[in-house]
Amino acid sequence: MDKIIDTHAHIYPQKIAQKAVDSIGSFYDIHMSGGNGTSEGLLASGGKIGVERYVVHSTATKPSQVESINDFIHGECEKHPEFIGFATLHPDMEEEEIEKEVERVLSLGLHGIKLHPDFQKFFIDEDRAEKIYRAVEGKMPILFHTGDARYDYSTPLRMARVARRHPKLISIGAHFGGYSRWDEVGVYKGLENMFFDTSSTLFKLAPEKAKNIINTMGVEKFMFGSDYPMWEHDSELQSFYNLKLSDGDNEKILYLNAKAFLGL
Repeated sequence: MDKIIDTHAHIYPQKIAQKAVDSIGSFYDIHMSGGNGTSEGLLASGGKIGVERYVVHSTATKPSQVESINDFIHGECEKHPEFIGFATLHPDMEEEEIEKEVERVLSLGLHGIKLHPDFQKFFIDEDRAEKIYRAVEGKMPILFHTGDARYDYSTPLRMARVARRHPKLISIGAHFGGYSRWDEVGVYKGLENMFFDTSSTLFKLAPEKAKNIINTMGVEKFMFGSDYPMWEHDSELQSFYNLKLSDGDNEKILYLNAKAFLGL
């Protein structure tokens, strides 16, 4: 069995987990097949395919949620050593608040930031978000939700602008760099500070097209992600194997690239 790191998983407190799962499913009009959104559900799903480590996160839809979500992620990482926590921030926070929270989550041992422009209602390259990038660059990576043909918040073009504007900002473009906008991801070519995960892509993107994107961007840029609780780990892994990459490339995307990226 291949070693696996899941670089894209959402977790929620037990009391709100099902509500969060239902809300996300409604937003994307997708049946959430992966689990109940709890840490225990994540470990059960990932355990079926032998996942060793999980990058876990949640998204604040308003500034008042940021600190409590980050405390929750930290607490779950303390309870589950398999977890690698990414914090949340919100562009409506004041710059001083953002800087203070970045230092606080670093002191808690969290490893990165997760932003979801579509949920948080901001354009990825707008001035309002710049204070986040200034506070984070050089300190930790940001995992961005990218793409969605229904919206203009997080297009590949906007993400690429941010990457060029902030060469010291290490970014992961989720969903192959552009959920349902995969024809636009060529704008990332040559951006050394951009990386990508495989989450919520392989259910829809033809294997040959997915392989072409990987080959164009470079296999070293890609990391496996489940997008739990949206999908079951075993089905996501099978979709990944359906790409029929080489054993060496499988090992890189499933494990080695994330291990190096996260400094494990």
